[in-house]
Amino acid sequence: MQESVTEFRQLDLADTLLSALDSMGFVAPTPIQAASIPLLLTGADALGKAQTGTGKTAAFSLPLLNKLNLKQHKPQAIIMAPTRELAIQVAAEIKNLGQNIKGLKVLEIYGGASIVDQMRALKSGAHIVVGTPGRVKDLITRDRLHLDEVHTFVLDEADEMLKMGFVDDVTWIMEQAPETAQRVLFSATMPPIVKQIVDRFLRSPERIDVAGENRTVSKVEQQFWVVKGVEKDEAMSRLLETEETDASIVFVRTRQDTERLADWLSARGFKAAALHGDIPQSLRERTVDHIKKGVIDILVATDVVARGLDVPRITHVFNYDIPFDVESYIHRIGRTGRAGRTGKAILLVRTNQIRMLRTIERVTKSRMEEIQLPLRDVVAEARLTRLGQELQTQKEEINVDAFVELVEKLQESIEVDAATLAAMLLQRQQGNRPLFYKGPDPMIAAIERDKQRRERRRDDRGGERGERRERRSYNNADWDTYQLQVGREQGVQVKDIVGAIANELGLSKEFIGAIKLAPEHTYVQLPKKMTAEVSAQLKKLRIRQNDVKAVVVEGEVLREHRGGNGRRDGNRGGYRGNRDGGNRRDGERRFDRNRGGDNRGGYRGNRDGNRDGGNRRNHNSDRRRNDA
Repeated sequence: MQESVTEFRQLDLADTLLSALDSMGFVAPTPIQAASIPLLLTGADALGKAQTGTGKTAAFSLPLLNKLNLKQHKPQAIIMAPTRELAIQVAAEIKNLGQNIKGLKVLEIYGGASIVDQMRALKSGAHIVVGTPGRVKDLITRDRLHLDEVHTFVLDEADEMLKMGFVDDVTWIMEQAPETAQRVLFSATMPPIVKQIVDRFLRSPERIDVAGENRTVSKVEQQFWVVKGVEKDEAMSRLLETEETDASIVFVRTRQDTERLADWLSARGFKAAALHGDIPQSLRERTVDHIKKGVIDILVATDVVARGLDVPRITHVFNYDIPFDVESYIHRIGRTGRAGRTGKAILLVRTNQIRMLRTIERVTKSRMEEIQLPLRDVVAEARLTRLGQELQTQKEEINVDAFVELVEKLQESIEVDAATLAAMLLQRQQGNRPLFYKGPDPMIAAIERDKQRRERRRDDRGGERGERRERRSYNNADWDTYQLQVGREQGVQVKDIVGAIANELGLSKEFIGAIKLAPEHTYVQLPKKMTAEVSAQLKKLRIRQNDVKAVVVEGEVLREHRGGNGRRDGNRGGYRGNRDGGNRRDGERRFDRNRGGDNRGGYRGNRDGNRDGGNRRNHNSDRRRNDA
């Protein structure tokens, strides 16, 4: 029966819902909707496995709306979502679907907003309540949210909800549910904690698992750029200026990075704002409203606060930091390419993160296109083109006669001709975004180094093994030990050191020796016989926006010199240390780069590369609960 459903009119839905779907332009249900709606209309418990972007909100909302009793004062359905943003989005979609149901009351409840206002709204009546578990529980314990007439409970994005630390709240709420109530759970994945909730609270649930490609992924053009030549901040600026964007979201990992990057972009003339969990709810709502209205064009956000965000203007998603797992990536790019629209997602990835990129491609059954960063001359040309367009518009819409007179006065007072005066004003107008550049673009050198590395690898693969061994053979006397004036106190990790040297100096891992990371500095071994070009690049090297000021140090600072067999102390090319990569001595650490280096930022763990990400989420669950 499910396969034969090709139009919503084939489903047993009320005319008010069908007319709303028609007005919204929806004729055919998605696979998850075709499978779920007939089942949920029967009142059976259900367990649905669905990714974001598959249309699952309408899949559970339409059956709810179909069986509402508008004369009933108390809530008839409780929908729980992991974040306040998702709760707001789900409530908005339910209101759209029920736009022709006169008297429909849908109420969203979440932390960070006035609980007094929410209690007042509950007192005046609500048919459907959409909320975060913490606030739902709070209002139940205050005897303001009554469940005795609730006939349906829905857990949306259950896996994310439980990962964020809502296990106890969800369990307690479900224990209060009336015995006769229908229980529906939707989740992208089925980890053990979700299975425990299913086994305990769902009664012989019908299972809905619609295979097939994710609509979000298929609607989004995906690209990636391997970080080289310039810092990621500069890369973001070039992409934002040359891509044909309307509005964009830039995803970073931490609250600090949202504010730092938003400030950096704003200082360069972009209309950007930060969005993270520690921002007061009223300001968060105002920020989202600003991007909807065009007051700002760029949101720099963390994963949690952007869940459920639906802004039609968003054409691009930029992954400044690669996510810890595939599900987070799917949720991120799902902020664009929604409701039939197309979008683009661009990922900035370091060389040691390529494996995670391939994992994302494999799981999403998609392929990302590698791109090169636009060169500075292209960026300058884009700025000049944009300026010309703005001036053309201004010429047609604004009377500038008064300013013509002012130009003439300035010419007389400072004794310059009109062309020189225009050039002076243009120079002032460019600010931090030059209309042309002087000197070579570091990206050109980086692209050439990358080309040479690939040619060397091809030569190495085609040559004799003995010749390669001879070419790469070094003894202890072949290394210099450099002290870099950056360390853990600047947030630097071993992967940053290796990535910067590999990308900026063009040295492959065979030419990077032992590394020792300390609080205020780092020691690293590099070949004595480096070319003049490489030595010059080393003097200009920056890591995490800090000048490294590399100097050669004498003495036995590092004892882990690599032997002449092309390996470092027999550790298959790694840095000596214990299995966790962390021998401690005098407050310093030695790391094994190939084991992930500093565990705080690596991808050590299972084949999907996300074990550390999961641990981090569990460790931060209390903080994330405050987001909702």
